[in-house]
Amino acid sequence: MGKFVISPHFRLHEWVAEEKGYFKAEGLDYEFRGVWNTHKTPDRSGAFQNIEKGFEANVSCACHWTVNVAASKGHGKLYADAYSVAPAAVFVPPESAIREPEDLKGVPISVGYQSGSHYSTLQALEQYLKPHDIKLGFADGILFSRMENLIDRKTPAAALFSGPYYFLEQLGFRKIIDTSFMIATLLTGEPDPQDVKKYFSALRRAQRDIDLRPELHTHHYRNEFPERFLGEMDTRRWGPGERIVFETYTRESFEDSFNWIREHGIFDPAEMGSGKYEQACSTA
Repeated sequence: MGKFVISPHFRLHEWVAEEKGYFKAEGLDYEFRGVWNTHKTPDRSGAFQNIEKGFEANVSCACHWTVNVAASKGHGKLYADAYSVAPAAVFVPPESAIREPEDLKGVPISVGYQSGSHYSTLQALEQYLKPHDIKLGFADGILFSRMENLIDRKTPAAALFSGPYYFLEQLGFRKIIDTSFMIATLLTGEPDPQDVKKYFSALRRAQRDIDLRPELHTHHYRNEFPERFLGEMDTRRWGPGERIVFETYTRESFEDSFNWIREHGIFDPAEMGSGKYEQACSTA
């Protein structure tokens, strides 16, 4: 069995664990790859499409809705012994007339197709708007493309999380509504279960460090940002971002999110896989 392949995903934990030597301390034989060399994806490409294309890493992360469907279709196994929560929101430029969620009626909101921003924006705005009044745009690709286009005033609103969330706050962009969401882990390539345990044990140590002294670690956000913005970023002002919760992602959570996707027609029901928790999940 080859090396365990680790790739960061817009959060601090893997960078902290690598810097502190936690993966090595756990005895993990691994390769660390920072794969986000480009920050753009084609039109209507999102988290699910990237999973279908395949990752080079043994562990990848995406919103729990998409991971549920991907695991149900046999693209990997959902790791059920932990999940995380990412701070997220819909932002508008500081000069925008939009100030309340109701003001987003009919306004194109840039989100990632079949990604966390897609689902979470719908869930948040359904409290205020009728479904036909929520207008989502998928043309801006992944997270950094949405951020860049909002900064350049090419879109009137965008859903952002992690580092871009804090950067937009730093620049004075207005947060209209919180859309924080759960992220799940997808295991691919049949990694050794003991390696998975070692990986998450290292991340648990990193989470403790981030909780204790976040200001010592927020500089790692710079590792995944487009070069264009590095000179403007003051990560000393930013928060800890995504937080890993070392609790079970339950059957109830799986079934609730799966049913919500089905009810909203985000996937063709015939293309959603088994929908069975036991078949989709893996635990340590």
